[in-house]
Amino acid sequence: MELIQQLVNGISLGSIYALIALGYTMVYGIVRLINFAHGDVFMIGSFVGFYAVTMLGVGFFPALLLAMAACAVLGVVIERIAYKPLRNATRIAVLITAIGVSLLIEYVMIYLRGAQPEAYPGTLLPKQNLELFGVVISSQSLFILGTSLVLMILLQFIVHRTKIGKAMRAVSHDAEAARLMGINVDNTISATFAIGSALAGAAGVIFGIYYTKIDPLMGILPGLKAFVAAVLGGIGIIPGAMVGGLLLGVIESLVSGLGYSLWRDGVAFIILILILIFRPAGLFGKNVREKV
Repeated sequence: MELIQQLVNGISLGSIYALIALGYTMVYGIVRLINFAHGDVFMIGSFVGFYAVTMLGVGFFPALLLAMAACAVLGVVIERIAYKPLRNATRIAVLITAIGVSLLIEYVMIYLRGAQPEAYPGTLLPKQNLELFGVVISSQSLFILGTSLVLMILLQFIVHRTKIGKAMRAVSHDAEAARLMGINVDNTISATFAIGSALAGAAGVIFGIYYTKIDPLMGILPGLKAFVAAVLGGIGIIPGAMVGGLLLGVIESLVSGLGYSLWRDGVAFIILILILIFRPAGLFGKNVREKV
């Protein structure tokens, strides 16, 4: 029963990692860029949700939508200002820029509001314990998991059933050929950043509700773990990011449940090292032509 409890906790946590990892994997699938500022977009989403709840007095879903909208705009601004001029630059130049953007967002946030943490109101979602087959499951965990799954399904619909999704897949496959076919590559890349950043914003609000405490440097560790999840599933492959995030969350919860809670952060990076040594293409490989 304890094992099932840890699995439920792990899947709830993993769904948060999966939402952040989707942004990494979508951007990499289209422009071959690891956007290390993505964890800080997640942090901004968490604060937008927090201020929407505490200052505007809105509920969970309006706060979620506001955070997603704000982060989508932020993602497009970052892409247009920081990454678009470096489209043809060396990989190292883009990587250094991504790290610079990450630090800029963190310390602008600290300058504007200070470094002190904030706490999400505990009454935002109903807290009831449901007992199923002897396992006590928090209604909050189920709500978080349900919201994350709906967002992931929505993303799959956008990618496979909409015009912008088809454009994203075409640019991912061959940007030059897509341009020749009349697809606006720049707008497609911006849309990819917007969608990935919106998912990170949603993850920020969900994380704030799940863990209560948020602060301006909170995006560093979840951002790195989500990157590990993306690599674990196969970076550039959307289903891989989802599965990688869920797997990482379950592994972390199992490690904590076994009494090694001090190792729960370290285990993510042990997985990264093992994946890079034994299966650098990730669980879903890269044999598939369609990366997004």
